[in-house]
Amino acid sequence: MTIPVSVIVTTKNEAAAIGACLCALAGFDEIVVVDSFSADETAVISERQGALVVPFAWNGRYPKKRQWCLDTLTLRHDWVFFVDADEVITPDLRAEIAVLFENGSPSHVGYFVTGLYVWKEKILRYGLHNAKIALLDRRQMAFPVVDDLDIPGMGEMEGHYQPVPKTPIGTIGRLRAPILHRACVDRKAWIARHERYARWEAGMNHRRTWPKDPVPVRNGLKTIFRKLPGRGVVSFIHGYVWKRGFVDGWAGFDFACARAGYYRAIAREERRARKAQ
Repeated sequence: MTIPVSVIVTTKNEAAAIGACLCALAGFDEIVVVDSFSADETAVISERQGALVVPFAWNGRYPKKRQWCLDTLTLRHDWVFFVDADEVITPDLRAEIAVLFENGSPSHVGYFVTGLYVWKEKILRYGLHNAKIALLDRRQMAFPVVDDLDIPGMGEMEGHYQPVPKTPIGTIGRLRAPILHRACVDRKAWIARHERYARWEAGMNHRRTWPKDPVPVRNGLKTIFRKLPGRGVVSFIHGYVWKRGFVDGWAGFDFACARAGYYRAIAREERRARKAQ
């Protein structure tokens, strides 16, 4: 059965990753690559593998890239699955999504998908996992507009926050099977990317402009965490000890250290912002 979902992959210079990402998406009815004028072979590889490539140029305002896709693209389906170029959908997740649509439209307006980090070629089964609302009904959900256009670090893409239901009755479900997130193929690239993210996240914390997470418990925990001192240490203990990242061996330890370093970078950026006032 062809899965009646439009997959959207947002890209910029992802030639090294896009092939594996698209190969894993076989079975979905439509695959669209929205590319920000990559300087490499991203668009060529995508077209060669049968994806529709749509160019995107950000105008510096809202909507940003993902919401622009929801608002602008002419898609075959209202249900959209956002997949990043460095993610690879697992066969179990593809099968779970297919079952979800066997009897018509799903009961929720959006679904969390759990990302298992792939760190230096090892799939991390323990420790911190990523969770984001990636499968959604574009008629019922939207990415919030936040006051971050002059905060450096993210640019054209929505940041680390979730799309939200357009009405209070919209509910969020969760898919059980994971997607693989190839987070660290190049350690230097990972560090550079997270240095940018740290500047943006510090600016968001300073301005207190975070949108609410659609799940109240998650929203409360995130709010508390952003105010904690020593977030790097807390992050390490949470991922490596509480979530048993140590079971993943050296890769689990290295990943927990990298995450702790990220939150220390955010704290440094926050201190710089306070000094600059």
